Amino acid sequence: MAKIVTEKKIRIDVPEGKKKERIDVFLANSVENATRSRIQKLIKFGGVTANGIVVKPNYQVCPNDVIDLTIPTNPRPDETEAENIPLDIVFEDQYLLVVNKPAGMVAHPSLGNYTGTLVNALLHYTRQLSEFNDDSTRPGIVHRIDKETSGLLLIAKDEWTHAQLAKQFYHHTIDREYWAVCWGRFKQQKGEIVGNIARSVKDRKIFTVSEIEGKHAHTFYEVIEEFDFASLVRLKLKTGRTHQIRVHLNHVHHPIFGDPTYGGRKIAYGLELPKIKARVENLLEIMKRQALHAKTLGFLHPHTKERVFLESDLPEDFTELLSKLKLNS
Repeated sequence: MAKIVTEKKIRIDVPEGKKKERIDVFLANSVENATRSRIQKLIKFGGVTANGIVVKPNYQVCPNDVIDLTIPTNPRPDETEAENIPLDIVFEDQYLLVVNKPAGMVAHPSLGNYTGTLVNALLHYTRQLSEFNDDSTRPGIVHRIDKETSGLLLIAKDEWTHAQLAKQFYHHTIDREYWAVCWGRFKQQKGEIVGNIARSVKDRKIFTVSEIEGKHAHTFYEVIEEFDFASLVRLKLKTGRTHQIRVHLNHVHHPIFGDPTYGGRKIAYGLELPKIKARVENLLEIMKRQALHAKTLGFLHPHTKERVFLESDLPEDFTELLSKLKLNS
């Protein structure tokens, strides 16, 4: 059956004495129940015109402009539905909960991932979730980890709790430790990686370290154990950029084992003997994703003011990879 799309149209006549202002800011202040992020999405999809011409987000509203908005009012295709998906909950009280997300699960619905997400599972488990995010497909989600990264995620049940937790992430007072298996052995057992992270000019879907563009990123690492051609490493983030750990480790020539995007599925470090190559290929069959796990999470509870520290077990594919690496080291 064809989907019937309904729309709401709004026209705004900009007064003669109006000072110039970015259109997303102007509309967020002019349209009832609008937020700047929602206006930006509407602009992105061509739903806003000025004097009959589709505008860009940086358009400056001028006196006597005629602004037209076309707003879809039917349920969006990514309207989130509850799904009976098991959750591994490691902590819960009336204000928040922490889940141990499995690899392969997306945090929230997005293009191409409308079902099977953590949010779908959360909505089946409880309807008490924060609506702090402007995007209604992300109820309760305070932070995210990549689809193929496993580990601990913090979920808020109300807006005030969400805001307080978000402040802790912003001020870098959240304690997070990741474990990763990386290619090669590090020259130094402890260190830090600093480098701006920007979108790649060759492929806008991935990121790279740049000297002139991007956002500042800072990662600390410490080697836990070494193997023949790999290392088990603990990592802490001073900043929280998209794909930060994966990009930084690839940049210093120690990509995360199994990472299909950042060099982790190529045999590295001159392992040319047929026996070694066969072993590596076997290990890559075990670890079909990046060997990265968000192992610990520490935060100040917004209500009790007590420090909460949580730790999760390594998933099965990760432990099997480690046992195989130890066997022949």
